[in-house]
Amino acid sequence: MKLSQLLEHLQYDVAEGSDGISVTELANDSRKVCDGSVFVCIAGANSDGHDYIEDVAKKGAAAVIVEKDVEAPEGMTVIKVADTRYALALMSAAYFGYPADKLKVIGITGTKGKTTTTYMIKSILEGVGHKVGLIGTIEAIVGDKVIPANNTTPESYLIQKYFAEMVEAGCDSVVMEVSSQGLMLHRTAGIPFEIGIFTNLGEDHIGLNEHKDFEDYKRCKSLLFKQCRLGIANVDDRWYEDVLAGAACKVETFGQSEKADLRAVDIRHISKPGYLGVNYHVSGLMDFDVEIDIPGEFSVYNSLTAIAVCRHFNVPAENIKAALKVAKVRGRIEMVKVSDEFALMIDYAHNAMALESLLNTLRDYNPGRIVSVFGCGGNRSRTRRYEMGEVSGRLADFTVITSDNPRFEKPQDIIDDIIAGIKKTDGRYIDICDRKEAIKYAIANGQPGDVIVIAGKGHETYQEIEGVKHDMDDRVLIQESLREIAEGR
Repeated sequence: MKLSQLLEHLQYDVAEGSDGISVTELANDSRKVCDGSVFVCIAGANSDGHDYIEDVAKKGAAAVIVEKDVEAPEGMTVIKVADTRYALALMSAAYFGYPADKLKVIGITGTKGKTTTTYMIKSILEGVGHKVGLIGTIEAIVGDKVIPANNTTPESYLIQKYFAEMVEAGCDSVVMEVSSQGLMLHRTAGIPFEIGIFTNLGEDHIGLNEHKDFEDYKRCKSLLFKQCRLGIANVDDRWYEDVLAGAACKVETFGQSEKADLRAVDIRHISKPGYLGVNYHVSGLMDFDVEIDIPGEFSVYNSLTAIAVCRHFNVPAENIKAALKVAKVRGRIEMVKVSDEFALMIDYAHNAMALESLLNTLRDYNPGRIVSVFGCGGNRSRTRRYEMGEVSGRLADFTVITSDNPRFEKPQDIIDDIIAGIKKTDGRYIDICDRKEAIKYAIANGQPGDVIVIAGKGHETYQEIEGVKHDMDDRVLIQESLREIAEGR
């Protein structure tokens, strides 16, 4: 294809060579460059693609896309743009033949609720015959293929590649999580979203290598509503008006308040031996009862979001109800049977907002005790540690502080920060650095009526230590703990 075809929706300058040349491949990873490639130079946190121009030239690259002044070997075409990340997004769409134009793309942004809501939407739509792709925190689902995820929102080239494969697999729609990082780094630039969704906003992802402050985090979330046809938003969230202020789309709302277009009313918590759930009545734009086998108010919001979306696909109420009754997501309020006397669940809650929401939800079910087991990731905002410690100390009856992705920090240093937060409360706690030993302690000391929450890892199956991801799955640790307890170890 002609280089000019890939650049057709961009403003650019031809610094050297010609935009009329033919190119074979589009790449932003120098290791994947081959003869005739066009290489997009991305300045990342750890390396800068502009430093690899000599290397890609030796591999036969025909052209480079840059945002800086560079020296290139003779005969190489150099195209200069304002932002190479933005250029990569639009060039990727062109390279794969604009596959998003052949799909109804549903994008979900918000601090929490994105993952569960994507699976709920997928479940409901597939129940009435749609073939739905998914891109999110846990995995990408492309037809019958499941691909583990590295980022909530992948790089733009990979998104467009997935879209093209979804079209090839016969998908008519895709639901995807749209992170603030993804929006900030233009990974979703140029995607014609059919529906954009705002779930909620809390102070998260602020710090080194993330967002400089809350205002920037909020601004990035709002970008989704400048590139979708319809916005569906949680009107109960305190930041609703800020996030939707500059929306260039029609907006519908959901929530519990009277001003919501789609409302959840008459909410009731359901508690039976080994079972926690919730039911409510949908009013406003639709009118029916719903029951969900996942506890809590956030389950109400997640399911209401899914209902608001699927209404635009003309899904009958009965189909929505049936799909929501069986909807479950790995690592999101995932119940694990360990005892007839107390309950245990795994959840991805890894910030203060999510943990507070979860613990408050469980308190509504009047458990004997809430036992919270969690740690915090290294090389992330220290504020998160203090806040999570304070939340657990205030809302749990007992806290077991442990390790969770220490990365390049010492695990005990992170634990000490969490302890500083918990000491602001009267909460009882113990710290056990080894995560399996922490889980075993919680199970071995479980009391009748307890609810034990193992928080932070959720679906993850690794522990990241000094740049290396080691196999570790909370589900496996639970089973190993049960065996050791049974053997008296």
